[in-house]
Amino acid sequence: MWPTRSLSSLFFLSLALGSPVSQTEKRYAILDNDWGAVSFLPFLIALKNDVQVLGLVSDTANSWQRQCAYHALANLEVGNLSCIPVYAGATYPLINTPERFQAWESVHGKLPWEGAFALENATAEALGNDPTSGDPNRIVKPAFIEGFPTTKINHSTSAANFMVEMVHKYPHQVSIYSVGALTNVALAVRMDSDFASLAKELVIMGGYVDVNMYQVTGDYLQADINSDINLMVDPEAAKIALNAEFPEIVIAGNVANQVQSTQEYLDEVYTVKNEYTKLFHDHYGTEFPFWDETAAALMVDRSLATNTTTAYIDVDISYGSPNYGNIHVYQAMLKPPGVRNITYVNRIDGKPEWISIHFLHQRQYHSLNSSTYTVNKPSPTFLNKYICFARISSCFGFTLGQELS
Repeated sequence: MWPTRSLSSLFFLSLALGSPVSQTEKRYAILDNDWGAVSFLPFLIALKNDVQVLGLVSDTANSWQRQCAYHALANLEVGNLSCIPVYAGATYPLINTPERFQAWESVHGKLPWEGAFALENATAEALGNDPTSGDPNRIVKPAFIEGFPTTKINHSTSAANFMVEMVHKYPHQVSIYSVGALTNVALAVRMDSDFASLAKELVIMGGYVDVNMYQVTGDYLQADINSDINLMVDPEAAKIALNAEFPEIVIAGNVANQVQSTQEYLDEVYTVKNEYTKLFHDHYGTEFPFWDETAAALMVDRSLATNTTTAYIDVDISYGSPNYGNIHVYQAMLKPPGVRNITYVNRIDGKPEWISIHFLHQRQYHSLNSSTYTVNKPSPTFLNKYICFARISSCFGFTLGQELS
């Protein structure tokens, strides 16, 4: 199994425990994910590090995109961050379907984690599992341990078109963060030939290399951890996105398995009581690595990567291949035509010193015209006196200033 370390050595360094990453220019991000019940850490990492989150986008990977979009809404509501819009992504991959995926498995063997393409299981859904197969538009309410949302998806445009609009509005400043299937990114690439080149970067979680032996020498959970469902849900989209003309593509693949939580750490986080830390403590668990959070930390602070490789990459889109949806990497002298270079992160590290979760404390904000807004009332959804606001002028008309004493 990949070496693991306490979460405190990584994402709370960049999330809530250290100072925001120093920026010389304004940074924006669009976060594309198969959002779940405790998926709030990526946008909190971005917000804490002075990255303006333009919107959250849903995709189909672990579950259907509509269920994931509702989870995104609910995660934002927990922190009174519903000013951040949520856009519905593509419901289906470019080609793949549950039936097609299951037919592939009948030839090449089952995956330990099948995501949205697992057989429909009404019993599991009644117990709180997100929906798989069946009607892609159904909502399974028992899965919303974070609370069922009262806010609505923004249907003013599609997720892909929203991405295109934002990179044109903020050229070379928008990070595209995608830690589910790459369907929406591929659609945006095909919709607008300038989309990729106008973005700042593409940061993904997925794209494991040489993990087959890990899948057979460990237990079922280890096989699960080392299966590449994000790319395998939509291999064709992954091929399009990972060969597009982004200024930089950063892949958190194997490295995302290095960062693991422990019960001791969950307890440590919960020394500060609020709705986010309660959800994190009670429901995040210790079974799985911090996949999405690793990619988010790399997006806000690339210096956390202590070992990287520049390689050329391609995605196997041969339906008859046992490696359908997996990546292959090449050195420059041996690469096939039509592939591009990427930054593959091999190792990530961080400073272990952290103080306490202070990102939810009452803060003072300064508007763009230098007027000061002091927020005195605590959020009714939070325990104690902690409050969390996005650094998004479109929401509140202010930007982050100094923390109140």
